[in-house]
Formats: sequence, structure tokens, C-alpha cells
Amino acid sequence: MADKNISVLNDLIEVSRDGEQGFLKSAEDATNPELKELFTKRAAEINTAIRELQSQVIALGGRPEEDGSVAGALHRGWVSLRSAVADRTDTAILEECERGEDVAKKKYADALQNDDLSFEVRALVERQYQGVLRNHDLVKDLRNRYRANS
Repeated sequence: MADKNISVLNDLIEVSRDGEQGFLKSAEDATNPELKELFTKRAAEINTAIRELQSQVIALGGRPEEDGSVAGALHRGWVSLRSAVADRTDTAILEECERGEDVAKKKYADALQNDDLSFEVRALVERQYQGVLRNHDLVKDLRNRYRANS
């Protein structure tokens, strides 16, 4: 059971690391100071969540993931390439953030479907999932607001 918990937690560490890096890149590229601040805050919150996940992996006797996923790295590379050849508007950045949050939302929802999770791990994943949902809804609302104003 510990191995299954560790595996699920490490998957969440990877997707969270992808999200953190995505928000940092978005903060770098955004032109609106409000968005820059928001993205930086979100990255810091995700970093805290990553440290919680890593601590739980260690408590279970495992080795926590340190990096994001290969898919996340490829996505960030694609986003960087697109931003190099195209004007990256704040609306486009918000759309990218929403896509990233969709991935995190699915990963967390899938993790909660796992019947082998211990009570402690399930409680941690559920609490963090609520944060992912809040992030997703906030980014989606902002994206809708920016689309309406463009």
C-alpha cells in the first residue's frame, strides 16, 4: 500500500511542478502587473503544496520526485517556442494556464479514484484538490474577463 501511495504522490508532485513552472513562465511573460503578481503567488502556493507532497513521500519511506514530467517540459518548450514566434497576449497566457490547470485537475481527480490510498494521503490529496479547483476557476474567470475586454 505504501508503494501505491508513494506512486500517486510522486505523480502529483510532477504535475504540480509542471504547474509551478508554468505559472512562473506566465508571470515572466504577462504584461499586466495584476496577472504577474497573481501568477507569482500561484507558483509559490504550488511550491508549498509540492513540499507537502514530498514530505508525505518521505514519511512513507519513499524518494520524492524533484522534477516535473516530460510532458510538462515538452509543453513548456512548446509554449516558449510559440511565445518566441508570436505575440503572447495576457489572454493567450491565461488560456495556457487554464489548460495546465485542466491537467492538474484531472490528475488530482484520478488520484482520488484510487481505493488504495491511506486515510492521511487521501486527506492531503483532497485538500490540495480543492486548491487546484480554486486555481482553475480563478484562471478561467480571468480568461473570460480578458476575452470579453479584447
